[in-house]
Amino acid sequence: MLKQYKLRFYNFRLVVFLLAISMIGVTLVGTAASDLKSKQFVGVILGVIFMLILSLMDYSWLMNFQWIMYGFNIVMLVIVRIAGNSANGAARWISIGSFTFQPTELSKIILIVFFAKFFMDNEEHLNTPKTLGLSAILLAVPLFLILQQPDLKNTITVIVIFCIMIYIAGLSYKIIGGALLIAVPLLIIFLSIVVQPDQKLIKDYQRDRIMSFLYPENEEYSDNIEQQNNSKTAIASGELVGKKLSGDDSVTSVNQGNFVSENQTDFIFAVAGEEYGFLGCVVIILLLLAISFECIRMSLRAKDLSGKILCCGVGGLVALQSFINICVATGLAPNTGTPLPFVSYGLTSLISLYIGMGLVLNVGLQSSTYNKEIMKKEIDRREEYL
Repeated sequence: MLKQYKLRFYNFRLVVFLLAISMIGVTLVGTAASDLKSKQFVGVILGVIFMLILSLMDYSWLMNFQWIMYGFNIVMLVIVRIAGNSANGAARWISIGSFTFQPTELSKIILIVFFAKFFMDNEEHLNTPKTLGLSAILLAVPLFLILQQPDLKNTITVIVIFCIMIYIAGLSYKIIGGALLIAVPLLIIFLSIVVQPDQKLIKDYQRDRIMSFLYPENEEYSDNIEQQNNSKTAIASGELVGKKLSGDDSVTSVNQGNFVSENQTDFIFAVAGEEYGFLGCVVIILLLLAISFECIRMSLRAKDLSGKILCCGVGGLVALQSFINICVATGLAPNTGTPLPFVSYGLTSLISLYIGMGLVLNVGLQSSTYNKEIMKKEIDRREEYL
């Protein structure tokens, strides 16, 4: 379970990037809602502790419990369905005393670990109907439970991450091409249905968000687009260096004036734009890009396919959620309520991502170079013994 690793194989660069983006997150959360700053800081400390512990645990050993983790994940999602706390028409949280927990955030990490092991175990038969069918069923069960919360954004996120992972595992391009030929027409049909007033495929509020994005000039959907318009105003008002760095207090703050709701979570990027301007936004984007890049770099050094898939899954999750959040805040995508990784307020999301990063760091510790050195030492020891 625990091994003696060489310190020079530890990816301190990734740790620095994570701490930097997390401290920016604590600062921005404190600006958006001062009473949440200390909680966010505690979340960072807990996340770092989990990350350090998991980074020293053999990820291959942890993957031996893949089916237990999968079962635990299903139990969590079922509990949410039965006894979850509701907010804004969605039941996505479990309360344990004064602590509120969102299982879907941890579920994404568990599914990444599970399918990393599953795809490696079935590498030789990955492109067979049996394996593809089984993987689809194993994915469909948690997806259904997530969709029923309802949580369309995380349902789509899990599907995209699954597609990234199965591609990295070696899915045939013929199957990918066939899937695209089916998926594209289905997407067109889906969109043509959901724009109808009497559609039943998605919730009314989800349709309104899509319609407000497609038809922002329509007054019927003005309330749904108002948040994003205010978010863009906040980002634009920060100009190059932002109001905080320029010391300009004469301009009314869009964020502090409560013109952007949920600015500590979904629209935290608007806070960054207003307070620290274009430069602050660029720093955040570059740090998130660097974190995703380091995950991919770790995948190239992985000792086996499961480690490679694991790193790409976690890196893809960070990149995808970052892309969606920033697109929503800048009006380039419909409002989805996706948090910005390591920046937005939310302890479940923060700690879950740190758990994923701990596993990525362990993959890096067990790189092919490290294993070659271990094997060389073992051979030298045996020769010396003989």
